[in-house]
Amino acid sequence: MLSKNALTVLARRYLKKDVEGNPVEGPEDMFRRVALAVAEGDRLFDPGADVEASAERFYDMMIGLRFMPNSPTLMNAGRELGQLSACFVLPIADSMEDIFDAVKNAALIHKSGGGTGFAFSRLRPAGSTVNSTGGVASGPVSFMKVFNSATEAVKQGGTRRGANMGILRVDHPDILDFIECKKDLSEITNFNISVGVTERFMQAVEGDRNYPLIDPHTGEEIRELRARDVFDKIVAMAWQNGEPGIVFLDRINKDNPVPALGEVESTNPCGEQPLLPFESCNLGSVNLSAFVRRGREGSYFDWEEYGRVIREAVHFLDNVISVNHYPLPQIKEMTLKTRKIGLGVMGFSDMLYMLGIPYNSPAAVELAEKLMRFLQTEAREKSAELAETRGTFPAWEESVLASERLRQRNATVTTIAPTGTISIICGTSSGIEPVFALSYIRNVMDNDELVEGHPYFEQVLRERGLYSPELMKRLAQEGSVQNMPELPADIRRVFVTAHDISPEDHVRMQAAFQKYTDNAVSKTVNFSHEATKKDVRTVYELAYRLGLKGVTIYRDGSRDSQVLNIGKVNSSEPQPEESKGIVARERPEVTQGITQKVKIGCGNLYITVNYDDRGICEVFTNLGRAGGCPSQSEATSRLISQALRSGMDVNELVEQLRGIRCHSTLRKGGDVKVLSCPDAIGRVLQAVARMRGEQVAPLMQDELKSPGLPTTCPECGEVLEYEGGCNICKACGYSKCG
Repeated sequence: MLSKNALTVLARRYLKKDVEGNPVEGPEDMFRRVALAVAEGDRLFDPGADVEASAERFYDMMIGLRFMPNSPTLMNAGRELGQLSACFVLPIADSMEDIFDAVKNAALIHKSGGGTGFAFSRLRPAGSTVNSTGGVASGPVSFMKVFNSATEAVKQGGTRRGANMGILRVDHPDILDFIECKKDLSEITNFNISVGVTERFMQAVEGDRNYPLIDPHTGEEIRELRARDVFDKIVAMAWQNGEPGIVFLDRINKDNPVPALGEVESTNPCGEQPLLPFESCNLGSVNLSAFVRRGREGSYFDWEEYGRVIREAVHFLDNVISVNHYPLPQIKEMTLKTRKIGLGVMGFSDMLYMLGIPYNSPAAVELAEKLMRFLQTEAREKSAELAETRGTFPAWEESVLASERLRQRNATVTTIAPTGTISIICGTSSGIEPVFALSYIRNVMDNDELVEGHPYFEQVLRERGLYSPELMKRLAQEGSVQNMPELPADIRRVFVTAHDISPEDHVRMQAAFQKYTDNAVSKTVNFSHEATKKDVRTVYELAYRLGLKGVTIYRDGSRDSQVLNIGKVNSSEPQPEESKGIVARERPEVTQGITQKVKIGCGNLYITVNYDDRGICEVFTNLGRAGGCPSQSEATSRLISQALRSGMDVNELVEQLRGIRCHSTLRKGGDVKVLSCPDAIGRVLQAVARMRGEQVAPLMQDELKSPGLPTTCPECGEVLEYEGGCNICKACGYSKCG
């Protein structure tokens, strides 16, 4: 049964619409449309095939929420566009013509609903001489900005901005500039970036040696860098804002099934699908939580049904390759040569809840390996079965698989994708990620607060007589059942969430799935805001040792605020005399702080909160050109600043400001839902105080982003979760990568 969120996402993103934007099909119609269009692929290999029977099986898998293909297939199958692939990798050669051909090709792909990956490693470094003109090369980072601008101008299929992956080899001369190219988060906003790390580099890091930088244009070694210095810079930037990630290029190419066709240089935007130049990926995911059954002796996993769906899903995905309308002839040619598919899983965390297994336990890691080994085995056997009637992929004879016992229809069969919106449709947890929160607070139109909880968690509480609205609201505020000793120990043990799990356990789980995955695994390793750079370094090194093909981390709060002024205040400032009563200290000459934009009924309200080493010391507000009451906001800000510098507790100020209402400020959507300008100021104060580690009341999860909490959706105002380099809204399906 489709949830309310699923219906919202389908209506906004997937269902066919008329010219006025109104849906003209329901979810069942959409699944039927997709099933029939994909089943037509059978007829290409057998004119007498029972297409209707295949369509019925495909429809049953999707309507039963046991399997879901990638988003472009749901959106475009059976429609005029007909572009069904999610992700592509485009080559960029070292000439102006090739660079701008790639820009054009990327725009066509984004228009059709796909995302693109690029390796900028072939471009000569900045400052190099361009022989044809006598000019100077601008370098990879400069051209990334060109691609970024083009992406910004093209809206994917009318629903979202395009997404890109940018990769640069660690031995490229511009690697230091690349590592820091997203230091300013207002630039290159449509890219996730990863450093293409080599075995030679990692060995140099371990041995504390220098390694060479190679000019890709000449192949000459131009200078050396100390490997540990470069690795530390990667770690520092990832700690600061979550990027760059790391892609282990040599490890990926070791598993390249057809090296004769080229070297893998890049991946899709979320990193789980390494691809050859001009290849596209065709993904789908099986919903693990749909196979948990209840028996007399408790819950169990239905392996037989799991195997049946895996085999049918491989049939489905192979058909997608055949019926797909490719955006470029080169992409069609390369994709048909290898016929790669990427079948993965979602709902892993929900499945663990249902089976009573903690995510951060050896039992969960063992089950992950078993599930993925089973999926890979079943998928390969089905691919072999298809090869008997349809033939192997055309590049079979020149592949490394040609010596294997089973001839394969598909060069790869398994991938673990982040599953963003398709997991919302299935009403389950994303990919192999742990659940982000068990309870959160949603604002509704009349300003009441509606507590929403994880369905299975609520079910368990009700069955055991433990449920209460008060408990769920408290959980939404505190964020974890680990802080609720009144709940039974087994509930606290099983119902762990993303931030209850150590970064090392995140990596070990990713490694368990990678062991039996042909391609790669999309997984975010979560860190608390308090994590150190050493913690990040430890995880990157562990990922290398455990055989991962890539790793992405995110430290809570690392993308939340933009520093305006950084410096140290003069600590010799004289203190006010007590005999004169409460006197505000002088404003510091140098402060640091953040500015938060809040959308209100009157326009955009910009709230700046500054602090020094003695605490938060001032607030400024600036209202956009739409009007409102700027004088009142300024007066409020001045009084707050005086109160702060007079030593008034931030909690007291927040308590007085929060909850003040203004009829013109109430919003149904936007970055954050606020009741008034004072209410917005109170929320920002609360967020900044919490960021600085001061003892303040916890924020609600639908409020302003602060360390430890997600940002809010710009379309519906609900919580965004960070997964695989993308922010995902589980309420409306909005996503933004980069």
